[in-house]
Amino acid sequence: MRSRYPSPSSLSYSFGPGPLTPAIKWLVIANVVAFVVSWFAQPIILLFGLQPVEVVQRFHVWQPFTYMFLHAGISHILFNMLALWMFGVELERMWGTRFFLKFYFVAGVGAALTTIIVSFIPAAFLASTYTSVTIGASGAIYGVLLAYAMYYPNRPIYMYFFFPIPAKYFVIIMGGISFLLSTGGPGGGVAHITHLGGLLAGYLYLKGGRVHLIAEIKYRYLKWRINRMRRKFDVYSGGRADDIDRRVH
Repeated sequence: MRSRYPSPSSLSYSFGPGPLTPAIKWLVIANVVAFVVSWFAQPIILLFGLQPVEVVQRFHVWQPFTYMFLHAGISHILFNMLALWMFGVELERMWGTRFFLKFYFVAGVGAALTTIIVSFIPAAFLASTYTSVTIGASGAIYGVLLAYAMYYPNRPIYMYFFFPIPAKYFVIIMGGISFLLSTGGPGGGVAHITHLGGLLAGYLYLKGGRVHLIAEIKYRYLKWRINRMRRKFDVYSGGRADDIDRRVH
């Protein structure tokens, strides 16, 4: 007699949003390569990191772009790339690779320009922003996080890997923390200003009607077709609690 249930050896398990999409894969590779090179050649940080004084006075106009690929340590790049994978994969599937890359760099460069503009504000806690060096993909990733929350507002995100919080509230909390930390003291909030800049740039870009409408419609239609097929063939993810004989996974 053949069992209707799969054997344990045939079960597969997945964590997170699934395999790396093309843009995410190449961004991770580029960041890792840049990190390894900068690890052995520290002067690269000063040349390619974001330093407003260098951009304004010496016209190092590449820095608002290149700073996104440099990181200060293993934990810095690890958490940034993990966040990029967790929140970026579904967006790239929905938007397509070209638009995702465009949005990513708009958020990252927008975060850098925000940092440069803010460095001219005559406030004590911003005094060192003009000469400080900022590195990391966090500005772009904050933009990705904002987009994720706009499309999946009620999707739970586990803060500190333990507390489930809807994505829309998670973004508000992270934005609020960055804002408070950006005013925490001289030189202490440069990176947090960049985070806020990524949120702002991502929000303005999406609200400006730049989302690839056709890609989004195709994505929504595909989800509708999948759900319809599940209902047609009586397939339930997780099964029904009151009907154990009809559980199909």
